[in-house]
Amino acid sequence: MPELPEVETTLRGIRGALQGARIRLVVRERRLRWRIPAGLERRVRGQTVAGMRRRGKYILLVLERGALLIHLGMSGSFRVLSGAPAPAAHDHYDLVTDAGRIVRYRDPRRFGCLLWCGGEPLQHPRLRGLGVEPVAPTDTVDTTDAIDTVDATARAAFDGDYLRRIAAGRRITVKQFLMDSRVVVGVGNIYASEALFAAAIDPRRACHRVSAARYQKLADATRAILRDAIRRGGSTIRDFAAADGQPGYFEQELKVYGREGAPCARCGRDIRRAVIGQRSTFYCPGCQR
Repeated sequence: MPELPEVETTLRGIRGALQGARIRLVVRERRLRWRIPAGLERRVRGQTVAGMRRRGKYILLVLERGALLIHLGMSGSFRVLSGAPAPAAHDHYDLVTDAGRIVRYRDPRRFGCLLWCGGEPLQHPRLRGLGVEPVAPTDTVDTTDAIDTVDATARAAFDGDYLRRIAAGRRITVKQFLMDSRVVVGVGNIYASEALFAAAIDPRRACHRVSAARYQKLADATRAILRDAIRRGGSTIRDFAAADGQPGYFEQELKVYGREGAPCARCGRDIRRAVIGQRSTFYCPGCQR
């Protein structure tokens, strides 16, 4: 599933085609995770894309009147096209600009979404309860591209004190805690495993048994790994590719994810796999405590 770096990479990839453009929407398949609303084409037609934002794993296209909320689901991706190539079987909708460029959405598994918001998009039910941003727009690689994408909740400091305070009294594992979008957004399975390895924290440890100092290491590691993944265009795990069709290269930097049985680069012990919250988790039994 695309995680925060893949979504950020996608946003950057389609911004040049859509920012400031007048658009129309062409829908071929409405049956995504939530059905694309009837009449959405009429609402969008002729509107200008006034701004483009990311909130967690959502892309927001802010129009003159209302906004589109986009989620890539498990296998969604965009391509920026010139001309009008025939759509393939899993090409479900197009955003067509007045300059004739096509931003085409492809989603074989159809778990993505395209939703309409008539009011303030950050107050949409899908966004309102989200936690803090681990990588704010001004904290990304190209700050000249930064857009203010976060509300007051997301501006809260993502640091050890914050994580320790929220974890108090909870009994889930620290891996599940880090992946909880109500705590922090955009940290999925791949990057949670990598961040916990970098911070030398056992992913099976109960979240309330991690100190504020160790949580600070985890916050720093999470931020650094996400920033590095954005630089490298995300990870090519299963279906992800960027809007230009190029794969991400962060997969080449993975230290534990998907490396069960391989030697740890830090201590030489074999990487192990555990199932936590029905998700495969990879860790080093020698380094992570």
